[in-house]
This record gives sequence, C-alpha cells and structure tokens, in this order.
Amino acid sequence: MITLALDTCLGACSVAVVDGDGTLATVSEPMTRGHQERLGPMTREVMAAAGLAFGDLDRIGVTVGPGSFTGLRVGLAFAKGLALALDIPCVGVGSLAALAACVETAGARVAVIDSGRGHVYRQMFEIGRPQHEPDVVTLETVAAQVAEALKHGEVTLVGPSDEVLAAVSGAAKRVVVAAPSAVVVAALAARAPLDPPRPLYLRPPDAKPKTA
Repeated sequence: MITLALDTCLGACSVAVVDGDGTLATVSEPMTRGHQERLGPMTREVMAAAGLAFGDLDRIGVTVGPGSFTGLRVGLAFAKGLALALDIPCVGVGSLAALAACVETAGARVAVIDSGRGHVYRQMFEIGRPQHEPDVVTLETVAAQVAEALKHGEVTLVGPSDEVLAAVSGAAKRVVVAAPSAVVVAALAARAPLDPPRPLYLRPPDAKPKTA
C-alpha cells in the first residue's frame, strides 16, 4: 500500500510517501506560518521524487492535532480535498501519537505540547498503546503523572519545547522533536481505521470575534 502523509500541525510542513518496503520520498521544512502556500508544491515535489503519479496512491494520512489551529486546518483541508479527487481513503493521525512514535525508547512515553497559560496537551503511551485520550492539563498534572510512572519503570517525554519538558520531567528522559516525522505519520496512517479525519480541538482558539 502506498501512503501519502502530511503534517502541518506544529513547527514544520512535512510530506512523505511510503510503501510497504520503506520510504519512497520525504521532505520537511521548519515553519510556523505559510503552510498553505507551501503544502501543495511540496506534495508535488515529493510525488515527483518518488516517481509516482497521484493515481498510484492508496491512502492519505494527515495529522489532525492538537497543535496550531491554522496549520491543522490547512493540512486537513488539503488532504481531504485530494483524497476526494482521487477517490481514496483519508485518515487522521493524532499529533501526540505521532510525536511519541518518533522515538524508540523502553518504558512509557509521554508526548507533551505547550498549549499556553501554564497548560499542555499530553498523552501517555505504553508499548505503543495510548493509556488515555489526548487532553489539556496543567504542567503540575503532567509532572505528577510522570513521577508516578517513574515508580514503575523508564519514562521518556517527547515534544517540541525542551523548556516545557524540563518543567515536568523530573528524572525522566527528554527528547525534543520539533514536529512529527511525516514518515511516522504515514506508518500510523497505514494501519489506522478508515474513519473520516476530524480536527482535534482541545481548547478554543485564542482569537475572538470582534463585538460591536
């Protein structure tokens, strides 16, 4: 199965094409803005590098958050539109799950993304399985979760901000990953249920409509 994967949720714009034998092509550019202008050309570049036509694709995977409201909407709209045009499945991959899958370590993994105002998005995984749904909690809550998990074995925290990871890590390992690898997103998408992707919003946007 040939899978096209896209990530625009955090600090990069990333695209990969993967089949059962490995990665055919991938590219990633650090950015916090401009995903909309770059995603289409980048996807064409990756497909050309892989020597494939869009009609060769079997599935599209896209990160659905949590993360940047604007970024995840750009990626999701592009992926769903392309899948509709090609008449192939489009599936969503959580950005916390993708971050956790970017590291290979023993024990529990806790993916953490800063959500501002002393809160973070977090999700814990053990043996690749989520231990709870993604949620938004205080730094103190994550620190307590990590401290409890450390009583039972190794714990690795992974996320874009070392400052945030350091605030909750205690004796746990820290791995800074600016954004999920699109190759990892493709691997997760290849075995994901064929459910329509939906944006994962865990808090309201900071921007508020103007009132008269």
